[in-house]
Amino acid sequence: MNAAAVETGDLSSTQIENTTAAPEVKEGHKAGFVNIVGNPNVGKSTLMNDLVGERISIITSKAQTTRHRIMGIVNTPEYQIVYSDTPGVLKPKYKLQESMLEFSEGALTDADVLIYVTDVVEDPEKNKDFLDRVAKETIPVLLVINKIDLVKNQDDLNAIVDKWHERLPKAEIFPTSALEHFNVENLKNRIVELLPVSAPFFGKDALTDKPARFFVTEIIREKLLLMYDKEIPYSTEVIVEKFDEKEGAIHIMAVIYVERDSQKGIIIGKGGDKIKKVGISSREDIEKFFGKKVYLELFVKVEKDWRNRENKLREFGYRE
Repeated sequence: MNAAAVETGDLSSTQIENTTAAPEVKEGHKAGFVNIVGNPNVGKSTLMNDLVGERISIITSKAQTTRHRIMGIVNTPEYQIVYSDTPGVLKPKYKLQESMLEFSEGALTDADVLIYVTDVVEDPEKNKDFLDRVAKETIPVLLVINKIDLVKNQDDLNAIVDKWHERLPKAEIFPTSALEHFNVENLKNRIVELLPVSAPFFGKDALTDKPARFFVTEIIREKLLLMYDKEIPYSTEVIVEKFDEKEGAIHIMAVIYVERDSQKGIIIGKGGDKIKKVGISSREDIEKFFGKKVYLELFVKVEKDWRNRENKLREFGYRE
């Protein structure tokens, strides 16, 4: 995860977690919650990171990469935008996915502006029930048709726009390529126009509502998604048990939980070769994220069927 700050330098855990300060603000200051929803693998996290200007959400080519609702906060003297990236909408197969769907559905209830992300190949009737709820929203809805760099000609794009306009007639449509940063600035400008006048909800130096440990777990989980196939990465959860930050270095101990003994063996690999690669790659990106030397220790433990156990979902932060 290339998480070095774009404009503000390397991130510190203080900057990440300092979300409660009460700053002085200009008269007419705007602030609001802008929630990003949509089906899996349409580019929600890529768009979120582009809008925030930081690598807040992990990105892979695999579906269901995002499991939590993740906030990214953009501050200027004139406004504060609190973006939320959410898991892709899906029909749950186990209790973990039920929690993921609740994060997405919750984003419909507390937004000032809603961004619904689709792409140029998605069927508008996919997850029809959720889209019907979006169509009934009374708040501003911005429909982002992502990945338009894949469209061959303008006529094809016009047909896609017309099809989505029929499905969400009240939405403003933004054909976009988040990967190419095409039309993202226009989207951002419209978001600012739609923000209500309000004092900021978080400190003006805040980047996210998540603690530093959360981003460590996301970085490690991203490596698991990239390095392992099939069901293995989806059966894992990462918990940071130690985060000891000194002036020049951070000592981290993290546990990778799996559901079966056979998965533990696959994660570790022959002679520990696979887990070593995960550790090296994770450590490099954690160092980029915090701008400090990192000492990372990884352990693998079995927690049978954790994705369907209420107590484990609460422990892992998926249930209140």
